[in-house]
Amino acid sequence: MTRRILTLMLVWALTAVALLPQGARALEPVRPPPPVPAPIPAPISAGVAANEAVADTPATVSATARRVYDASRAQLLQIRTMLKDQDSQASVGSGFLVSDEGHVLTNYHVVSQVALEPGRYRLRFATTDGHEGALELLDFDVRRDLALLRAVPGVSTNSGNPLKGRGLLKFRPAGRPLEKGDRIYAMGNPHDVAFAVVEGNYNGLVERSFDGLIYYSGSINAGMSGGPVVDEAGRVVGVNVSAMFFAQQMSFLVPAEYAAALLERSRNAKPITAPAWPRLREQLMRYQDELSTRFLAQPWRIEAPSTNARYQLPVPQELFMRCWGRGSPADAKGLEFQRSQCRMEHALFINGNLQTGFLSMSHEVYDGRKLGALRFARQYSASFRNEQFGAEDKDHTAPFCKEDFVTRNGLPLRAVVCLRAYRKLPGLHDLSVLAVTTDASVEGALGRFDANGVSFENAMKLSKHYLEGFAWTHQP
Repeated sequence: MTRRILTLMLVWALTAVALLPQGARALEPVRPPPPVPAPIPAPISAGVAANEAVADTPATVSATARRVYDASRAQLLQIRTMLKDQDSQASVGSGFLVSDEGHVLTNYHVVSQVALEPGRYRLRFATTDGHEGALELLDFDVRRDLALLRAVPGVSTNSGNPLKGRGLLKFRPAGRPLEKGDRIYAMGNPHDVAFAVVEGNYNGLVERSFDGLIYYSGSINAGMSGGPVVDEAGRVVGVNVSAMFFAQQMSFLVPAEYAAALLERSRNAKPITAPAWPRLREQLMRYQDELSTRFLAQPWRIEAPSTNARYQLPVPQELFMRCWGRGSPADAKGLEFQRSQCRMEHALFINGNLQTGFLSMSHEVYDGRKLGALRFARQYSASFRNEQFGAEDKDHTAPFCKEDFVTRNGLPLRAVVCLRAYRKLPGLHDLSVLAVTTDASVEGALGRFDANGVSFENAMKLSKHYLEGFAWTHQP
């Protein structure tokens, strides 16, 4: 069975890039060669209280957008990742002020290069009125793709701290949730061209997602990653993080509650000056344990394929996964099959080459009675051999695999379990489990389960859980 990528999968982070639900990719930071450099918005003094006073006043959408932008642009920033010893930028994203002391919120993927390679990269900001300065990284939340920065006093184009006293964007109170269809406004610097405001609608949280993202019907582009999304009173409701490729007006936001929690937790933290792999590993270990525990607690949704009632196969509950299926045409004259593929919609961005923290699985059921035993065996064996488990690279070791014949619920299986370890995240692995039935000469089923970024202990539990989902629908 050849692995096939689902139509809707990963989303790329918006730094100028960052999206991560199924079918989407986190918009990644704008990286060289950059589209075109860009300016940023200008200051305001109205403040949130003034905004709230006019929030209920009827206004055209365009007028409201102008008002919201004008009231927020002093707190908007462009965030640049620069080479340590050069003035060349490696990536560009957005951010916003959340304190009078110069604390800035953005996406983790916007600053991931500095977090993991501080000896090679540094951070700079640019304000809407032309001031620039240095930023330091205080903390990050890789699970929510958030980072907290702070301006470095005295390292700027003017004396002192140019971010001090510019005001801050406040968060919308948690007790006042938005209603589906409410108008909200995303801001950032798309493609390093110029700061912009984008009008759209709040559409609730993405359904069947392990960690809820806000579904925003507006156009977020690369470079806007880390920018704020505000309500009509100028209060932050979310942070730009990703957009769905090959779709219209489908973008995603990190709910503001997680940004507020990061600020509260780490506003007085010491700057991160060493590669943050140990901190990253600690966060990923907690995440994978919660993910594995919740997945293992779900019973399999056992379904018998209509084209072959011989096997029961493990199909996940669609609580935080989505499944697709297809079958052979009705007039198929050779091998008949049914295929199912399921995957989590969200992955965790580590760096530009690595995403982790998600589960996926697939199975194919074959009926080769029209082919006969020899021709069926040839195609069935080829499907098994086609499976790949990755190779050694700079992020992973080579896969270590064990193969054996096992029996689950009376059904004989040929099973392969493979682990690839993460080089810089000790204790984390990518797991692959391949299982194929061996009980019939012209019928069979092949299944695969993958878990990216799990501990050895959880890898063993997940392997056992998956294999126990295979059975006969009835004893032959």
